[in-house]
Amino acid sequence: MSIYGAQTPNAPKFDDQARAYDAILLLSFGGPEGMDDVIPFLEKVAEGRNIPRERLEEVAEHYYHFDGISPINGQNRALIAALDAHLKANGPHLPVYFGNRNWHPFVTDTVRQMQADGVRRALVFVTSAFSSYSGCRQYREHVIRALDTVRAEVPDTPAITFDKLRVYYNHPGFVAPMIEKARAALAECAPDAPVRVIFTAHSVPLSMAQHSDYVVQLEEACRLVAEGAGVDDYTLAYQSRSGPPHIPWLEPDINDVLRQTQADGIAQAVIVPIGFISDHMEVLYDLDGEARETAADIGLHLVRAETVGTHPAFVAMIRDLIVERMTANPVRLAWGVRGPNHDVCPLHCCAKGESARPAAQAGTVSAAP
Repeated sequence: MSIYGAQTPNAPKFDDQARAYDAILLLSFGGPEGMDDVIPFLEKVAEGRNIPRERLEEVAEHYYHFDGISPINGQNRALIAALDAHLKANGPHLPVYFGNRNWHPFVTDTVRQMQADGVRRALVFVTSAFSSYSGCRQYREHVIRALDTVRAEVPDTPAITFDKLRVYYNHPGFVAPMIEKARAALAECAPDAPVRVIFTAHSVPLSMAQHSDYVVQLEEACRLVAEGAGVDDYTLAYQSRSGPPHIPWLEPDINDVLRQTQADGIAQAVIVPIGFISDHMEVLYDLDGEARETAADIGLHLVRAETVGTHPAFVAMIRDLIVERMTANPVRLAWGVRGPNHDVCPLHCCAKGESARPAAQAGTVSAAP
């Protein structure tokens, strides 16, 4: 399977052939790394979407609060270093490249370097555990555009074939560390009082969610983590909504859920950012900033669980997914009732959704995916 996905409606769900690879590309969203980067970065994110300047400046304040530096690039570099060390120690010995959709290193520049280095077949690890347009298909589209650009520059050189690793929301290498993080956060709560666990993920337009398994995957991941952590009282909330109020997005918002928790007579809550693999801008600003302020205003004791980051089990999971694609008829690890997700993307999966397009045109921009 190439980065284009399956080209026929009846294509197989899995690629069971053993394949050799030359490299792995870690593909992420990107973020500014200084005050002067912030507006150019947001302009890149909003490219072609007719975002009002005032909206860009509003979102820019999130970054200025942290001196214009998004932590996402640094966190991805730490993950790459951990993965590189793990692959060198355990194999396969593949170089790890880094590319972003929206900031340096841009994926086109990275693909250009891979081409120059002689890479002919590579795997792609996307820093999103869940399926949606913005978390999966859009990354594939950016790789396709990068390939088209590089092919036009070096037409006589064989193009790189990219195979995307499957999403891993129910892989034990993601779920088990999240259970550990949830338990650690719960340990900071008073043992003799009720506590509600609130899982959070990035909101997306409702039409986009309806064209993917985003919500059912999130619900399954929440169930698995709650069960593993011994939690009965839990719910799923969304954060970081952007765009005009008349366009429906996934709800409820985390701040509304915090208020409802206090109204229900529960004095403490744990936020588990299940939809994020690292503590990037929207975790720091929307959860550690705005959500914590909401909790303080209503007298709710709030603890935020860590994300998986560079947890050894998570790093080992990435290697497992790599080996899986290099092995004929592999064992594909997955917990829960849904089984492993496809590694051959159906032709029309994770579509953007027709009514999501006007939202973008009408002023949707967010700090991160």
